[in-house]
Amino acid sequence: MSVRGGPPGDALNPAGRRDPRAWDHRGMGDSPFEDLDVQSLAARDGMKWSKAEPGTIACWVADMDFPVPPPVREALIRRVDTDLGYPAWAIGEAQNPLAPAFAERMERRYGWRPDPAHVRCYNDINQALQVVLVTCTRPGDAVAMHTPAYTPFLQTLGEMERPLLPIPMEETSEGWEFDLDRLDRDLRGRGCRALVLVNPQNPTGRAFRRPELEGLAELAERHDLLVIADEIHADLTYAPRRHIPFASVSPDAAARTITLTSATKAFNLAGIRCCVAHVAPAAVREALAAQPQHLFGEVSVFGVDATLAAWREGDAWLDGALRVLDRNRRLIAERLPVGARYHVPEATYLAWLDLRAFGLGPDPAAHLLAEARVMTVPGPSFGPGGDGFARLNFATSTGVLQEILARVAKALPAR
Repeated sequence: MSVRGGPPGDALNPAGRRDPRAWDHRGMGDSPFEDLDVQSLAARDGMKWSKAEPGTIACWVADMDFPVPPPVREALIRRVDTDLGYPAWAIGEAQNPLAPAFAERMERRYGWRPDPAHVRCYNDINQALQVVLVTCTRPGDAVAMHTPAYTPFLQTLGEMERPLLPIPMEETSEGWEFDLDRLDRDLRGRGCRALVLVNPQNPTGRAFRRPELEGLAELAERHDLLVIADEIHADLTYAPRRHIPFASVSPDAAARTITLTSATKAFNLAGIRCCVAHVAPAAVREALAAQPQHLFGEVSVFGVDATLAAWREGDAWLDGALRVLDRNRRLIAERLPVGARYHVPEATYLAWLDLRAFGLGPDPAAHLLAEARVMTVPGPSFGPGGDGFARLNFATSTGVLQEILARVAKALPAR
């Protein structure tokens, strides 16, 4: 299925599709995001599509189907054509250019000015989380986190023997919320050392409000929690909601928070393996500095150059992607069959589908895979609160999403 567009004169590849490399991101509208079809996507060799059997539509792992932003492609080609030697910042005598770029972007988009001197770079958010936990907590220390929760974070806590203290997300008429008073009670006497705050929240798509963040900040101070704020989906927040960095909420929050982010989600660059961590707590910076210099590795010049290009030149591409994603999140609400429950996400490109009414057991994703040939993420993998749910990635063309929704509707039992 294909939805094609664009002005006359689009460059076409031999298969008759517009070549996304020819896209002028300054004036092509939504066509690079809509010119996608299942057949061409299935030929990709990345994790998302290579794990899907023939005839199955992959909408599971959080990769977009969209083409690479042109400024990123140009930056990577420029790097290959210029110098693949050791970068100047690799030997510690020069600052990694991502540090000031991160600070500039946070101030420009969110009104928060972090200190570039406190920025560290890692391969991805999961590595950064593990580095902080291994240096600043001990086995047996509990870690609070909203549930259902991002699956790799749950796996990290299990592998590192940091017991989960769940903060249940509860369904209300306004969407997904949580109980601050309950969290306060749960924290007492639990030996909780850290709060992992995923904001916007994955998988529910909740963009936490300022009162919620202020309440969390008060509890973090009261219970002396280290806060690890994963804000990787910040740039994927839909108006009228606005992302609020946790470190911007109060002076105490700023002083105890490690903020993790990356260009990989908003700009579809997971394979470049690059993220930044703003490490505000002095004790954490000291603990990291005490480790052997190369223990945690170093990011590559490709990751740095791609991230710089995305943050400094990619916002026109991001605006176009958000237009399509905004339409898609609403299309799901319109096309889901009676009985399926779904709160339109305020951020991310992930739909948290409640399919409990269909009697498909704890893992309806297995039914969707077998009967609809649609590959989603099983709800139980997100921990407490995940039974009966499936997470669907809608970062694809409208045409492909329509096919997904048609298959899902046909496969679900009649009610």
